[in-house]
Amino acid sequence: MGSHGAVASYALGEDVWHAVRADWRTAPVSPQLRATLGFIEKQTLTPDELTHADAEAVYAAGVSKQALRDAAQVSAMFNMIVRLADSFGWDVPEWDRLLGRAPAMLEGGYSIVAMRQRMLPGAPA
Repeated sequence: MGSHGAVASYALGEDVWHAVRADWRTAPVSPQLRATLGFIEKQTLTPDELTHADAEAVYAAGVSKQALRDAAQVSAMFNMIVRLADSFGWDVPEWDRLLGRAPAMLEGGYSIVAMRQRMLPGAPA
């Protein structure tokens, strides 16, 4: 699952993360997270079928527009990076190393500026 799995494991707790990986539909998560995961799954597996009605369903579950936008952007970046990593044969760090980075990723977010500052400490924002 890579770094995003490590962040999810850190944020949700390992037991909940394993339940989400097994089947997010039955995992013990909030209705808001469940709706967001459904949106992201469709974004990943059948993006041509994703419509405004899908976003409206997530908003109706209590997710803000900004939260869904953030989740969709992270998912889109993750999808792109995984496809590039697979095609170029990039190595993925070991799980323990990814878990070590999880708190900073969760706290700092996934913005390009935050990622650049983690990779290049002292770099201008």
